[in-house]
Amino acid sequence: MKIGVLSDTHLKFPDSRLDHILQELFRAYDMILHAGDIVSGAVLERLEEKGVLAVCGNMDDYEVAATLPQKRIIPVGGKRIGLIHGWGSRQGLRERLLERLKPDNPDIVVYGHSHVAFWGEVNGAMMFNPGAAAHNPYGDTGTVGRIEIVDGNVETAFLPVKN
Repeated sequence: MKIGVLSDTHLKFPDSRLDHILQELFRAYDMILHAGDIVSGAVLERLEEKGVLAVCGNMDDYEVAATLPQKRIIPVGGKRIGLIHGWGSRQGLRERLLERLKPDNPDIVVYGHSHVAFWGEVNGAMMFNPGAAAHNPYGDTGTVGRIEIVDGNVETAFLPVKN
């Protein structure tokens, strides 16, 4: 199972970068997840056309926030993925997310908000942030991610998104 992951697109309208991600980078993927901060209904429509599963973020407009849940639990490849955006300071973000998802106990937590790519274990949970698909103020380029689940094993990668 090959899963494309993006977050923090921060777009008012779909653009060539989003189309490149959806049509080129994630072309042969089985599933695409968006961890919030889509921002507008027009972008959500484009994501939905591609079958993307998403959650709302703290910067999403009313239309997006009224349409999407704040968190999802997605069973895939024998694992349970918790999809959530995040809120507040980057300091302590991962711990806050784990607390919010505690009753669901996902195998992997996919999140956004910080704009910083991350894959690692936090308090016994595997966590994955693809970074920001939009221009990243903390780096030279945007990034998206890939999660592959094969025979219960999980591998991840970060992919640069050129301007």
